[in-house]
Amino acid sequence: MKKELNNLFFQSPIMRWDKAIPLGNGISGCLVWGDGEPLKFSLDRADLWDNRPAEETLSKEFNYKKFIELSKEKNYDEIGKRFDQCYFKPTPTKIPAGRLEMTFKEKPENVESRLRLDTGTAEVTLKWGEKYAVVNTYLHAVKKFGWIRVKGDIDAPKISILPHDFGSINADSSAEESAFKIDDEDFNDSLRQLAYPERKEYEADGLKWFVQKTAEEFEYGIFMGEKAIDNGKDIVYYIGCSNDGETWIKDAKKLVKDALDAGYEEMLKSHTAWWKEFWGKSSISLPDKMFEKQWYLTNYLFGSCSRKGCPPMPLQGVWTADEGSLPPWKGDYHSDLNTQLSYWHYLKSNHIEEGESFIDFLWDLVPEAREFARTFFDAPGLCLPSVMTIKGKPLGGSPVFSLDLTNQIWLCQAFDMHWRYTGDDEFLKEKVYPYFKETALCVMRWLEPDEKGKLKLPLSSSPESHDGCVAGITPNSNFDLSLLIYLFKSLSYFSDVLKNDDKDMWVQTLEKLDCLCVNEKNVLMLGPNETLKESHRHHSHAMAIYPLRLLDYNSNYEDRKIIDATISNLEVLGTGLWVGYSFTWMAELYAVQENGEGAAYQLKLFWENFCSPNGFHLNGDYKKRGVSVLHYRPFTLEGNMCAADALQEMLLKTDGNVIRVFPAIPKEWKVKGASFNTLRGWNGILVSSEIKDEKVIYIELKASKDGEYYVHNNFDSEMIILRYANRDVNVDCEKDSNFKVVMKKGEECLITRK
Repeated sequence: MKKELNNLFFQSPIMRWDKAIPLGNGISGCLVWGDGEPLKFSLDRADLWDNRPAEETLSKEFNYKKFIELSKEKNYDEIGKRFDQCYFKPTPTKIPAGRLEMTFKEKPENVESRLRLDTGTAEVTLKWGEKYAVVNTYLHAVKKFGWIRVKGDIDAPKISILPHDFGSINADSSAEESAFKIDDEDFNDSLRQLAYPERKEYEADGLKWFVQKTAEEFEYGIFMGEKAIDNGKDIVYYIGCSNDGETWIKDAKKLVKDALDAGYEEMLKSHTAWWKEFWGKSSISLPDKMFEKQWYLTNYLFGSCSRKGCPPMPLQGVWTADEGSLPPWKGDYHSDLNTQLSYWHYLKSNHIEEGESFIDFLWDLVPEAREFARTFFDAPGLCLPSVMTIKGKPLGGSPVFSLDLTNQIWLCQAFDMHWRYTGDDEFLKEKVYPYFKETALCVMRWLEPDEKGKLKLPLSSSPESHDGCVAGITPNSNFDLSLLIYLFKSLSYFSDVLKNDDKDMWVQTLEKLDCLCVNEKNVLMLGPNETLKESHRHHSHAMAIYPLRLLDYNSNYEDRKIIDATISNLEVLGTGLWVGYSFTWMAELYAVQENGEGAAYQLKLFWENFCSPNGFHLNGDYKKRGVSVLHYRPFTLEGNMCAADALQEMLLKTDGNVIRVFPAIPKEWKVKGASFNTLRGWNGILVSSEIKDEKVIYIELKASKDGEYYVHNNFDSEMIILRYANRDVNVDCEKDSNFKVVMKKGEECLITRK
């Protein structure tokens, strides 16, 4: 990693939280911003949630059967009252922790900020003429506390803890009655409507802290200690909560004290060691340095907000908005796209452990998913709400996406891809197959044959189409159908691998599904009688192309025609109603098509128009460049992660166990030179490669298990040399054909032209 090249550097004060320097350690997040009057440290913790349910979601008639009944009656007003409007109540919601503020005696004349990606540390330099202060800060990667060191030739600044204003409980009302009262026009999104008990503030033993009880039993606080040093002071803080255990307050105070006693330099060693190991997992080098920098920045964001043992990233990761308001979309877990895209890239970038946060989360929620399948879908098996809390409870919302049946299948793909990229067959047996099977049992409860014997859902939709209208699409939409085909095709394949007795059941169900809906121009349709006719931000009708990979661009001519025609149709419809992630998903489609120019252009549009200077995906064309009519700026992370995945797909393709290096990069990169190291492919293979002057220089493979791999020959030669540790093997292979490489676990093989 080129340290300086990929750092963030701001030469003027950062005046918005969504442009701030982001720090994170998987459970806690900090945003550093401000002009020094004050310098702000906006704090968040991933598991701070107000889980009070909206009463509608507790009703016995909050179920799929009732939704179907009302839909057939076209009683959309009642659907809104029962299923949708409850989403706009303040809870359940993610809640922010608070803020630290550092105040100097005078406002600085200049403020510069820097983020070092390689060490996960930030530095802010403040200047008053010839005088200065330097603030160094990080969130410890292992110990989870935050550290701020300020040094300089000015008076030490004052640092304060600022809790958020959550309103207060009316003494004459219950918490439930007062929590939803609106007393001014700005109150709708305000944190004050949560109406918590008055917080308690403390100062003792050299520490300051507060405890904020919520309307439930849950409570949290920010703990801070200070220590004088030469020419400055050290500040350690920790965001604690009752999730940490019964002695959480005592433990938080001890953590802060122990850190101060150990000292800044000593604690920094283990912090930077974690980041060094993280960056050692993979790397890239590209001639277009914006692309290279954005890949490193995205991996930094991922490493900051997704760690094993911590909750996976919701919409905003560990950086809830600091505006005194509820976070965008209440910071929930959206699984009609957002959670899935957020966990697309980690496998190929070889950050397996960090990505397991999502897998572990879904697996731990299996009991909740079974209960939701039973109560909402009246079905066996499992299914999670598509819009849910950290505990897997529904928030409501337009039921065509928030309570959708097939989005659960898309969650299944996280398990499938984890197995494909790790090659862990025990994981397949113990988790992938059971999770798929129980999902199928829930889905099959609602599949009914039509007059032709083809299985159909009672209702069907395509996310974000028809403005989310509950009228939906004639069953089955291509979105639903693609997922159903994927589900039963995968189960059939898993049964083969595991040699169990279920295969006939899955094959028979698969045979009763229609083929994908394709119009006379070979374009994938929204549904059996509807073609996409306007710009559309969610490429849901094209699921079969990516991410489900049901169509084979390289080996099937008919599939290639469909992919080409569908992409061409998207080009005709334009980007007017797209948001940021639409461009990154389009880059994925171009990568499948092996159109490097198109893929790179879409990513460039995304990074230049839809991202804040700190890298955050802000959804809208907030600079008003004319690439979308949507000019808002709510922050979410899925666009960032999808962009990194698309770039990786441009560099390496391994699905189907055929390894293709540089399948979809621009010609300029091929000429000037590009390389990558230890990107992960299917079956646990680690791949490194370099190209220059339009010639592949080498391919290096490292096997994590025994296996046979096929490598696509895009060398400029038909004579290939496979160099193992103890032998060389000569291979004669036509250009653009595949040759076999047999490897043992732990073995390495260097492939070059002869």
